[in-house]
Order: sequence, then structure tokens, then C-alpha cells
Amino acid sequence: MNPIPDQIQPNLKILFVGFNPSIRSGETGHHFSNPNNRFWKILHQAGITPRLYKPEEDHSLLDLGYGFTNIVARPTKAADEITKEEYQKGRNILIQKIKRYQPNIVCFVGKGVYQQYAQKREAKWGLQPESVVKGTLEFVAPSSSGLVRMKIEDMVGIFKQLQKYI
Repeated sequence: MNPIPDQIQPNLKILFVGFNPSIRSGETGHHFSNPNNRFWKILHQAGITPRLYKPEEDHSLLDLGYGFTNIVARPTKAADEITKEEYQKGRNILIQKIKRYQPNIVCFVGKGVYQQYAQKREAKWGLQPESVVKGTLEFVAPSSSGLVRMKIEDMVGIFKQLQKYI
């Protein structure tokens, strides 16, 4: 299955970074397209988007200053299928993308994504005290996967904090 294309351009307000595409995203070519994924609903409820978008509209969020990529490009059923080597290679590629495109904020959609990227064992929700790529804010938000047992209201509350930095 082919990786899905990044939706990215210079000087984004927010670059959202996921673990890797789901099988459904790999089939459709769009980010966060698994029907059980709550990403689009969370963005809207948090006031980040003016309306509820559909996964096939992911490219149109570039007009709002929001882009999408993943730390690993290979679609899988679950993040635990990603190898250490894939994370390391993906981390290096992601650092280069951030340096090249210089988003204001990099929002990691999943604490584990940030931990792989920053090579840290611990991370708290929200803005991180130090950035791997200088000049870019790093923000950790919960994974929006339907497998995550966090209440959607709690997820929305964390995503709402992004408003302070846009």
C-alpha cells in the first residue's frame, strides 16, 4: 500500500503529525480517514476549524494554514506495527520537513508520536518547554484514534489550547 501524500506548505500555522496512516487512509489517500478516528470532530469542537471537515477535504485545510504529515509513511492497522528503524528514519525526515517548511506549531497527534520524535520517555499534554527544531513550537495532543479510551471532551480541551499559539 502506498503512503499518503503530505498536505504541507511553507509557514503553516499548524503542522499536524500523526503516527502513520491507517489502512483506510492508505486506501483513500487522505489523512485521518478511518471512520472511527475522531480527529475532524475534535478539530471542529475545539474551534480550530470553522466547520466539520471530511477526510477527503484534508487538502483544503492548507487554506486555513493547517497541514498534515506522519512520522512514518507506511500504512498499518496499528501503530505497534511500526519498527524502531522506521521511527528513526521517519524522525530524521520529519526534522528536515520542519526545518524546510517552518510551521509555527507542530502538533503531535499522540504522545507516542512526540516521544519518538523528541526521543523522550515522558511528555505532558500541551506546549513543550523545548523544541527539537528551534523556532518552532511543539505541542502534544492525544491521539484521535478510536482505540484511545480518553473522553472526547478531554481531548477537545487539550486541542483548544492550540488557540493560544495560533
